[in-house]
Amino acid sequence: MADTRNATMAGVLSGAGAGALWGLVFLAPELARGFDPLQLTIGRYLAYGLIAALLIAPRWQRIAPLLDRSIWLALGWLALAGNTLYYILLSGAVQMGGIAMTSLVIGFMPVVVTIIGSRDHGAVPLARLLPSLLLCAAGALCIGWQAIGALAAAASLKPLFGLLCAIGALASWTTYAVGNSRWLARLDHIAVQDWNLLTGIVTGAQSLLLIPVALLVGKWAHPAADWATFAGVSLGVALFASIAGNALWNRASRLLPLTLVGQMILFETLFALLYAFLWEARWPTPLEALAFAFVVASVLSCVAAHRRPAAETVPAAA
Repeated sequence: MADTRNATMAGVLSGAGAGALWGLVFLAPELARGFDPLQLTIGRYLAYGLIAALLIAPRWQRIAPLLDRSIWLALGWLALAGNTLYYILLSGAVQMGGIAMTSLVIGFMPVVVTIIGSRDHGAVPLARLLPSLLLCAAGALCIGWQAIGALAAAASLKPLFGLLCAIGALASWTTYAVGNSRWLARLDHIAVQDWNLLTGIVTGAQSLLLIPVALLVGKWAHPAADWATFAGVSLGVALFASIAGNALWNRASRLLPLTLVGQMILFETLFALLYAFLWEARWPTPLEALAFAFVVASVLSCVAAHRRPAAETVPAAA
C-alpha cells in the first residue's frame, strides 16, 4: 500500500513537472511570431530529433532488437498525433486566437482523457471521478469566459480559425495521450526515456518531410536577429518541452492509471496561463484566479479518488 502511494505521488510530481515544461510551448509562437506554424514545427522537431538521436546512439545496439514493425508504426502515429500535427495546430491557435483561448480549449483535455480512461480494466469508476470532472469543467469555463467574449466581439475571422485549430489540437493530443499510455503499459521492456527518444527520432523524420511544403508556402525572408530568435526558441522548446517534459510525462503515464494521467494535463493549462500573465505583465483577473482554484481542486480531488480504495482496505487487512 505504501508503495502504491509512493508511486502515485511520484507520478503526480512527474505530471506536474511535465506540465510546467510543456506550458512553454504556448509562449514559443509568441516569441517567434514572424514564423508560421509549419516553420515553428519543423524547427522544434528537427532539434528534438537530432538531440534524441545523439542521446540514444550509445544504446542503439541494445534497443534496436526490441523494436518490431508494429512498434515503429505505433511510434509513427503517436509522433504525428502528439507532436507534428498537434504543434502545427497549437501554434496556429496561439497566433490567431491567443494564449488564453488556446489554454481554455486544451484545458478540456483532462475531461476527455479521463472519460476514455474510465473504460479501462481496473479504472476508478466514473461516478467517483465526477467531482473532479465538474471542478475541471468549471475551471476551464472560467479561464475562457473573457476569451469567448473577445471572440464574439472580434471584427476578424482569425479568432474563429484559431478556435478551430485549438479544437483540432485537443483532438490530436487526446488521441496521443490515450495511445501513448496504453503502449507504455504494453512495453515494460523499453525504458520510458528510450521511448521518448525513439518518438523524437520519428518526429524529426516527419519534420524533414515537411520542409518541401514549408519552402513552397512559407515566408523565409527574415532578418538575422529573427533567425537567431527562431533557433533559440526551437532549441529551447526541444530540450525543455520535448526531451525533459516528455520524459516526465512518460514516467507519469507508466506510474498512474489513465484516468489520473488525464488530470495531470491540467498542469499544462495552469503553467501556460502563468507564463501568459508574465509575458503580458499583468495579474490574473478574478475569473482567472478562480479558475486556478478550480483546476487545483480538480487535481487534488482526482488524486483522492484514486487513493480511497487503498485506504478502505486497511481495516480489512488489519
